[in-house]
Amino acid sequence: MIPIMGKTKNIFISHKGEDDEHVQRLKQRLKDSGYDVRNSSYESNNPKYDEGRKKRPSDAVIERYLRICVNWSGTFICLIGENTHKSKWVKYEIEQAHKLDKPIIGIYKHGCANEVELPEALNKYRDYLIGWNSLDKLGDILDGKNVPPEAPDSSSAVPKYDIVRVAC
Repeated sequence: MIPIMGKTKNIFISHKGEDDEHVQRLKQRLKDSGYDVRNSSYESNNPKYDEGRKKRPSDAVIERYLRICVNWSGTFICLIGENTHKSKWVKYEIEQAHKLDKPIIGIYKHGCANEVELPEALNKYRDYLIGWNSLDKLGDILDGKNVPPEAPDSSSAVPKYDIVRVAC
């Protein structure tokens, strides 16, 4: 399929390494919808990242690399899996996206219905939260349309209101 003109999107997909397979599926689904997706995030299955590397780079080098990649992207996506909330790098990437005023989209990984915890930074800074089964809505978001929030199972999310009543 030839990408539709104007459908090229530079994105950064933040995720835990254990979820690389789902990143590939997400990219393929976007491609199938006519988007030419250019992802700048690290994917452990991409051999170019490990060619000739004898040791792990320092945290400062990783932070610089991530800042550059998030800055390059037009949209920031966080793929939410079972352990995403435990990753210091996912937290760092979300915070960088927020500092750079990037649209931040959380997408629940397939099969992660109501049992996953959101990364604290994503809970704080996200613009959109959608379920895996609503990836058609991701296209609408990428195209600048307003989409209502969703629960992990793709049903409509009910806003939370913390109302405290005090007797006077």
